[in-house]
Amino acid sequence: MGYEKHVFPLSGLRFMQLSKEEIIAAFAELGYRLRPENPNIQWPKEQAYLANNWFTDDNLNYCLANWQLALSQEKIETWLADVIPTQHPKMVGIVMAGNIPLVGLHDLLCVLAAGHKAKVKLSSNDEAMMKFVIRKLAEINPKFGKFIVVAEQLKNIDAVIATGSNNTARHFSYYFRNIPALIRHNRTSVAVLTGSETSQDLKNLANDIFRYFGLGCRSVTKLFVPDKYDITQFLRETEGYSDLINHNKYANNYTYHKAIFLMNSTRHLDTGYLLVKEDEHLHSPLACIFYQRYIMLDEVKNMLKTQEQDIQVVVSNHKEIDSIPFGTSQLTSLTDYADGVDTLQFLTKL
Repeated sequence: MGYEKHVFPLSGLRFMQLSKEEIIAAFAELGYRLRPENPNIQWPKEQAYLANNWFTDDNLNYCLANWQLALSQEKIETWLADVIPTQHPKMVGIVMAGNIPLVGLHDLLCVLAAGHKAKVKLSSNDEAMMKFVIRKLAEINPKFGKFIVVAEQLKNIDAVIATGSNNTARHFSYYFRNIPALIRHNRTSVAVLTGSETSQDLKNLANDIFRYFGLGCRSVTKLFVPDKYDITQFLRETEGYSDLINHNKYANNYTYHKAIFLMNSTRHLDTGYLLVKEDEHLHSPLACIFYQRYIMLDEVKNMLKTQEQDIQVVVSNHKEIDSIPFGTSQLTSLTDYADGVDTLQFLTKL
């Protein structure tokens, strides 16, 4: 049986539209409360890890520090400079993913910033942290209690934002075919190397690969390298992440895929914590990384163009590649919209 639950006591609270100033102030205060050292966030962090062992303390702190940085008063004001919250709010459903911590928070903030109400279907993998955030918003400004509903089923909504696998995305597209819908599917990220990278560049790239165990759509799963490139040059710089093999779930994936490679006599390199395979596919399995050699840069440009619907971001220091710097793929800002689709624009046009 489905349920709907407002996240803050509403007794005696008269419904009022949130002003832009109230929204900015609330988001900035939320950023302050998301600081990793906040003692009030320790319990939800513990609950998040108990429910989902991928959410380690290190990754949760990294995520929270990023959100604290993103939700500064100045950055929020710049982000919302041209946004006027609607005076006629719609009910927007949000189907949240749970692959990395607070991955659905940006969609929630976008809905609220546009002046709409949010009916949220949480992922079981990220309930503790998202519930903490939702409740904090309602504590910061009780009006948000009227704007956010947690639900098991998304019924009676005017529009929807949904994130899932390729199969799930097809289901969403059909199920929500009669309302405005922003549907996202599987994407991954890639890196383009030139061979001139510094040791620090490669260490930063390792973070793009291993942060969140490689579970995010902004996690690099494929390297494009020059034809004569010595791949061990990069592998030496990944040793700082060798302790990931001590994480049970990660180790299980490493062991499983290693066994598959060995049984199939698949050529690969093995660092003891990462399996490295030359492969044309973009999506490498967990605990693996694919690489592909190129002779001319135009080859890479063409491949990136033909597969752009499957690529979230490209990291590189090559000036001819539309990319972001090594080590920044997981440092998202408020203007980093998933799949390159401006979520705020979608919402303000409803």
